[in-house]
Order: sequence, then structure tokens, then C-alpha cells
Amino acid sequence: MGISALTPPTRPEDVVETLLEFPDNRLLIDLCGEFDRNLAQIEHQIGVHILRRGNRLAVIGEKGARDQAAAVLRSLYARLESGRGVAAGDIDGAMRMGRPMPERPMAEGEQIEMFSAGGVELRTRKKPIEPRTEAQKAYVANLFANELGFGIGPAGTGKTYLAVAVGVTMFISGAVEKIILSRPAVEAGERLGFLPGDMKEKIDPYMQPLYDALNDFLPQKQVQKLIEEKRIEIAPLAFMRGRTLSNAFVVLDEAQNATTMQMKMFLTRLGEGSRMVITGDRTQVDLPRGVPSGLQDAERILKGVKGVTFNYFTAKDVVRHPLVARIIEAYEADETPQA
Repeated sequence: MGISALTPPTRPEDVVETLLEFPDNRLLIDLCGEFDRNLAQIEHQIGVHILRRGNRLAVIGEKGARDQAAAVLRSLYARLESGRGVAAGDIDGAMRMGRPMPERPMAEGEQIEMFSAGGVELRTRKKPIEPRTEAQKAYVANLFANELGFGIGPAGTGKTYLAVAVGVTMFISGAVEKIILSRPAVEAGERLGFLPGDMKEKIDPYMQPLYDALNDFLPQKQVQKLIEEKRIEIAPLAFMRGRTLSNAFVVLDEAQNATTMQMKMFLTRLGEGSRMVITGDRTQVDLPRGVPSGLQDAERILKGVKGVTFNYFTAKDVVRHPLVARIIEAYEADETPQA
């Protein structure tokens, strides 16, 4: 396999070897990946060498990096033992969530904790969903524990995706009777004019990201059936006025584009047996100039209210293409006032 370059450490005596033993050679092949690409990804991102010796992997590098790589390899192997695959995103999640484990060979059949998931897994009809960062893990835990949660941060951090996944999980388990997904029908910086078709056809372009998330967790035919039965509702924020949303999991997406009055109206729709999640990105407000964002006002007003939680994400929590995180960081740096 190709070995990535290792930056010479300040203390060469710290560069030693950790030997990991994996009893199932078939799973070890999957762990390494085609042409050892999984090992190469871990080498490149953590800064270690990984050598394969029979059913063992030797991890060479400084102690901190070596321990992290060992924890990642063990958690990914445990993932394979549980019958799940390993993709590039799973490796990235394991590296974000990994923590050192005792340096010892694993006994045959031993089940190792899934550090990559932080002990949190969402079961949907199509696939299990795992938080890939500490912030995502805390966010999911808060959504289960509290009646009203806010997820605030840049694009690509999984705010809406995980909220919908939690909603689907609670719906499947019977904890709620319906899922209601909403967002303001605000155009992103451009005027599209009048859209053709009936009301559904007019609003669907605004709601498409919510449909995409649902279709990732439930079979498409089941989504359509549940929508017809009104057990799943996807509607603009304006359609929420006058309703009481009971026994439902309710998500308001792109909440930075809700006005203060709209936000108050939406928050007061919460009924018995319901959970509500508000997601938004304060840097992407598309409201007309001079119109305050309801998300910012809610954040200021509701801080400290019992039963309301706020989770914040940064560019470090971006789980899309790595370039997205670098783009967000560049924009944040450009907006920082110069001393």
C-alpha cells in the first residue's frame, strides 16, 4: 500500500509502534478497503503509518496520533462486526468521535463500543443514522430529552438532516403520531416570479430539502402514502397559523428567514405530546433589509427557559465535502473585523 508522508516529530523516541490484532480476516479486508484506501485516509488525516502484517495492523507514529488511529480502527472493525459497512463518511465520523482504547488484542467475538457513533444511533426504515461529531451527538441527545430544541450553525452540519432522522425514529417507535416539516417560503436572494401549477406545485420547490431528507430514511412509496394520510405534513410556515400541533414531531427549517411574529406564532403551536425543533443559519438571512430575523430574537428571548435547549455548530461539524468546511471558515475569517 502507499504510505503517506509522516512529518518528523520533535522527539523521535516518541515514534513507536502499536500492534492491533483483528481475528476475522474477511472483516479486516473490508476495514482496509479496496487498495487499502481506508487505511490511506486514516494515515493522511491523522498523520501515522499503518502497515498490514497478516491479521494485524501496525500503527506507527507519535503516541497521541497512534492512540487516535488505534481507536478509529477498532471502532470501524466493531462497526463491521455489527453487519454495517464502512464508507469514507463513516471513517471521517470515527476520526471526529474517536478516543483511545486499551492497547490489547481483541478476543474473538468481542463486541466493542461504537465510538464513531458516540453511543447514539437512529434507526430508520432505510438505514441507521449516527452522529459524526460531538456537537451532533449532543444535539440528538437534546432532541430526545427536551420538548423544544434549537440547532444553529452553518450549512452542511446536519441540523435538519438529524432533526428529521430523530422525527422518523420517534414516529416509527410510536412516540409521536405524525411528522410536520415546515420552512418559510422565502427566495434566496433572487425573485423567481409567479410559479406555475396548483398550491402544492408552487410550494414544493421551497420544501424539496425536506422531501430529500425524508426519502433518505423512508421508502419513497411509504413517504407518499403517509403524506396522503396526513401523517407526514410538509408545508410553508404561513400554513401553521391557527393550528395546535399535538402528538407530533415538528421541524421548522431555515428559521433565520422567519420574522419575529412568524417565529412567535410557530412556537406557540406546540401541543400536548409534541416535540419541536428549530434549525437555522444566522449567516444566511434572506429577509428584506431592515426586517429582523425571528431566529435571533428567539435565541435572545428564550435563553434560560426551562425545556428549551440550544445547540450550536461550527465549520468543524460540516459533514459534507471537506471543502465546504474550508469555504465556511474562509467566509467567517473575511467577516471578522480587522484589528
